[in-house]
Amino acid sequence: MKISFIKLLSVSLLIIAMLMILTGCIPGDGRNTQQKPAGFFWGIWHGWMAPISLIIGIFDDRIRIYEVFNKGWTYDFGYYIAIISGFGSISLFRKKDKK
Repeated sequence: MKISFIKLLSVSLLIIAMLMILTGCIPGDGRNTQQKPAGFFWGIWHGWMAPISLIIGIFDDRIRIYEVFNKGWTYDFGYYIAIISGFGSISLFRKKDKK
């Protein structure tokens, strides 16, 4: 099964574009401040973006996986929900051995 060069190129460009769009709202990007802290829904978003934020944070020390300026337990709750649901759902796609 051969994949054409055009199809491979278009899929690669689509993946790169999506990564660029998604990383526009990672923690520490300056969007949230003490006057406008991150809330519940930003917590969910930052939880989903945590693996990408971790990789970017290796190269840019301003980027963290957790927003410092947040509203407290509501942000933490959203972040926790996203981490658990995002990484826990991977197990739904694993093959289960039938005994």
